Amino acid sequence: MTNTLTVVAKIIAQADKVELVKAEMKKLIAPTLLDEGCLQYDLHQDHVDPAVFIFYEQWQDEACLQAHLNTAHIARYMQAVDGAVVSFELHRMTKL
Repeated sequence: MTNTLTVVAKIIAQADKVELVKAEMKKLIAPTLLDEGCLQYDLHQDHVDPAVFIFYEQWQDEACLQAHLNTAHIARYMQAVDGAVVSFELHRMTKL
């Protein structure tokens, strides 16, 4: 049995760009859920620091994640938030 790939992505927006980044990330949800191998794609915003966002994702495998990262919707997002994101971390994880 193959384990699915869990991804935790942490995005920190510039303080004055929080709403822009949030709006652009919300646009990713519908098309990403249609990406092959996407099992879960949930966006969360921190209660204490609203500039901090977490995507909790489940993918069939690494190949599906890589295909997602190369989609047009990710390219549009990257262009839209250029200069508005302080940091981005992508953690690939396996459920134990």
